[in-house]
Amino acid sequence: MIFERHEGGDKVLLVNVSFSATTELNADVAELESLALSAGADIVGLVSASRVHPDAKYFVGSGKATEIADMVHATKAQIIIFNHPLSPAQERNVEKLAQCRVLDRTGLILDIFAQRAHTHEGKLQVELAQLRYMSTRLIRGWTHLERQKGGIGLRGPGETQLELDRRMLRVHMKQITKRLEKVRQQRSLGRQARARSATPTVSLVGYTNAGKSTLFNYVTRAKVHAADQLFATLDPTLRQVNVSQFGRVIMADTVGFIRHLPHDVVEAFRATLEETVYADLLLHVVDASDWQHDLYAEQVMVVLAEIHADEKPMLVVMNKIDQLDNVEPHIERDRDGIPMCVWLSAHSGAGIDLLMQAIAERLSQAVFCGELILTAQQGKLRAGLHALQAVSQETTDEHGNMVLSVCCPQDALRILMDKCRIDPEIRQSMMRIPYQAKVLK
Repeated sequence: MIFERHEGGDKVLLVNVSFSATTELNADVAELESLALSAGADIVGLVSASRVHPDAKYFVGSGKATEIADMVHATKAQIIIFNHPLSPAQERNVEKLAQCRVLDRTGLILDIFAQRAHTHEGKLQVELAQLRYMSTRLIRGWTHLERQKGGIGLRGPGETQLELDRRMLRVHMKQITKRLEKVRQQRSLGRQARARSATPTVSLVGYTNAGKSTLFNYVTRAKVHAADQLFATLDPTLRQVNVSQFGRVIMADTVGFIRHLPHDVVEAFRATLEETVYADLLLHVVDASDWQHDLYAEQVMVVLAEIHADEKPMLVVMNKIDQLDNVEPHIERDRDGIPMCVWLSAHSGAGIDLLMQAIAERLSQAVFCGELILTAQQGKLRAGLHALQAVSQETTDEHGNMVLSVCCPQDALRILMDKCRIDPEIRQSMMRIPYQAKVLK
């Protein structure tokens, strides 16, 4: 350890505070319990409090802090977990009063992430998030060391122990950031390869424990770990799937979101979350059996907005209808008949066929598959399409024009036409009616 703290343990005392003036700090007690259980905690008690504003010293006020300390001794709790983000000073003050290790919501989430990360990339991302979190909590960590003094025999290397620790953390964080940048570049190359092969990506997003991995396993026949616990999936997984009436698709299972997801976690997992940013279609999986699913869906959109993915095409998947009464699998469409929501059960498989149908319809709008008629002067566009590996067949018509059978994402085709300076009016005359039923066969 870089600095001294009280030992942790399995016996946990939970603390939740309800605020009347700062509602954004309010959190769900049941979710706190689920987080603690996911971390392997043995919950020995819960302390609830109500305040107008957080207390600067103890977060809960001196009287409630003393009550927490007494309950720690009575229950022999080894760690106190707050359902809120604490400042380093608040964390240390409560810890000193209760003589027990204190953890806030961010620290608890990072601990769960550390348990769930299995791949090299996942471990790097968790370590970076932990180091960023730790760097704000070094002050007063070395309580047994005095600040440097002058005089004979007391002169040091010019840095206090706190400064040494901070420099060590900065160097280590810089090294991990460089490694993650390599991961980011590798993922970018993978996306470029998929773009060249005109293979669209469908990314699963949603609140933690909404059933994303169960749905992913059912559709792709993969064996991703799926459990009834928060953050059961941390490492991203990509699998190829054949969608009826459409063709080949890459499906990505990603980490679940949660309320008050720490910014450092989002930043550390940016390389992974880019699979969501660059996806052709987002499947927003929602636990329909949870009475708070509307609130959770809003939190997902907040995180998507933070990574600039909230404008991506999205298909809502209302999961776990097997836990609801009188709800059958069905598709909800908008006024234009476009699928917007699918009701299904990933556990039983009911409605999966409807999901595949909806994905095919939505992707058919995002992918151009048809014929382009090019003149000899448009050879640059032809070369660009071949470079994308988007051309499956090329012939010449009676006028000497090149007729290309093309299949590629519409965004990629639009960007290429912009580069080749193809006039918008000419574009329409170049395109024949897409043959969407033949996409990527």
